[in-house]
Amino acid sequence: MRWPWSRDGGEQPAISADFRQELTRQILGTELIRIRALVATVTVLTATLWGAYTFAPAHLERLWRGHLDPSYLYFIVAPFVAFELVVHVMIRRRIALGRDVPVVRRYFSAFIETSLPTVALAVHIDNMGSVQALGFVAPLAYFIFIILSTLRLDFWLSTFTGAVAATELFAMAAWYHPDSPPDLVYHGARGLILLLCGVLAGAVGVQLRRQFEASIAAATARDRVANLFGQHVSPQVVERLLAEGTRTDSDVRRVVVMFVDFRSFTAQARQRTPQQVVARLDGAFAVLVEILDRHGGIVNKFLGDGFLALFGAPFETPDAARHAVDAAREMLAAMERDNAASDWPLRIGIGLHVGEVVAGTVGSPRRKEYTVIGDTVNLAARLEALNKQFGSQVLVSAGIHDALGPALADARPLGEVAVRGYDRPLAVWQLG
Repeated sequence: MRWPWSRDGGEQPAISADFRQELTRQILGTELIRIRALVATVTVLTATLWGAYTFAPAHLERLWRGHLDPSYLYFIVAPFVAFELVVHVMIRRRIALGRDVPVVRRYFSAFIETSLPTVALAVHIDNMGSVQALGFVAPLAYFIFIILSTLRLDFWLSTFTGAVAATELFAMAAWYHPDSPPDLVYHGARGLILLLCGVLAGAVGVQLRRQFEASIAAATARDRVANLFGQHVSPQVVERLLAEGTRTDSDVRRVVVMFVDFRSFTAQARQRTPQQVVARLDGAFAVLVEILDRHGGIVNKFLGDGFLALFGAPFETPDAARHAVDAAREMLAAMERDNAASDWPLRIGIGLHVGEVVAGTVGSPRRKEYTVIGDTVNLAARLEALNKQFGSQVLVSAGIHDALGPALADARPLGEVAVRGYDRPLAVWQLG
């Protein structure tokens, strides 16, 4: 069971330093909002009192029994606003440094703030009399501070705010009691309400904090997926990775590797502006990646005017070879349609091979990415390059042909082909 004052709600997985820093930044951001709201509220109330004193002085004089002196506002509000501005600057500095505010300072700030209505109440009592002052607006001002304490996102700080308000109101009522002896039950009940409001504000603050934590955790998980697998991974794949989890340690798995490259792109790009080159690539990639998404493949990395795609990693994909071949066929048809609508036709080359790879994350401690390594990757790249030699667009290995069998009845065998980097010729088939 998760109590509202529990910070972690029980056993939780290890929280990264980045997560804690972002959570701290968000919490301090709500603290800045709270300070601004508090200063604005006090300013509005002060301006309202000044307006009433200017336009209806008789009513205020009657309430204050002829002892109203607006100058007292300077002695209460001005130091308070100055204090809040100092705290505001200090918190902004802490955010810039990526540090949290010490706990002692938080409680000290809460005590100073919540004591403002007490000072105002003392001034009211001295001028109005205890009976009228205790029934006027000053005791109600405690609720402003209790409500805004919710933005501290800390159960105990909100409870502390309610406790300070309850204690100080009870002390003021007992010290300036209009009755003798003072009715402690009456004044205690009023203080109890303030304390309960602080507890409720703290409970709400904890729920808001948990929402922050959940949102930051989700964003952190998505960022981690994007960093490992590339921001070009489809939303569907991201959702599945988040739901099933991602293994970042290296393991051996059977995948289909697809290399895609635009033929003679570099030579054609020399005749065009950089803006035109980027726009054409973006448009073509958008068409091809959308096809990959629908067939369950992912773009592992872009390679200039081409990319490396995977079927069967980072998670298992049934019939990966069939999905890869279907995607390749659809890519050819899609590029024909795309070329018909463009003044810069592009010809693609695709190489497909299936086999075992070592899949996992590689890189430095600061930057890692998910990738696949092995002979399967090398052969797929060599097959794609052979398209130039045969004037073809899609070449597949014997592994792909054997995996699909009759489904590749239209594939044309090219026989045993010498492949760069391999001692013996390899069987190759042409599609399309």
